[in-house]
Amino acid sequence: MANLNRVFLIGNLTRDPELRYIPSGAPVASFGLAINTTIGRPSGEPKEEVCFVRVVVWGKQAESCKQYLTKGRLVCVEGRLIYRSWEQEGKTRSTLEVRADRVQFLGGAPRRAEAGREAEPAVDDAPVEEPVKEGAAEDEPPF
Repeated sequence: MANLNRVFLIGNLTRDPELRYIPSGAPVASFGLAINTTIGRPSGEPKEEVCFVRVVVWGKQAESCKQYLTKGRLVCVEGRLIYRSWEQEGKTRSTLEVRADRVQFLGGAPRRAEAGREAEPAVDDAPVEEPVKEGAAEDEPPF
């Protein structure tokens, strides 16, 4: 039987994207995504659930995300789940995150447009290169 690892998420950014460059010069951005779900209860009263997901974007899309996205912005992310583990201060750390192949900006431009920003581009790049594992920053997985 074939395997499938594909994720489609629509949610709001929990923080502005953080952009870094690995030693080879490749750009990589990360941001948090909050996905809200309303679940009906037997009592008839709805319950809100929020799922927080870390998203990592590589290449030209990473630079576009940093330039055009801000906290609270609605986006659609298409990608795959990645599980990583590493040693930090003698402890094994791990994370499950989404490696985005495509990030689509939704909901129009933000109301508080910053001066000097250009019109939003269509961000639809081909899949990007795989990351190079580097040393870990404190409390954050390495890229």
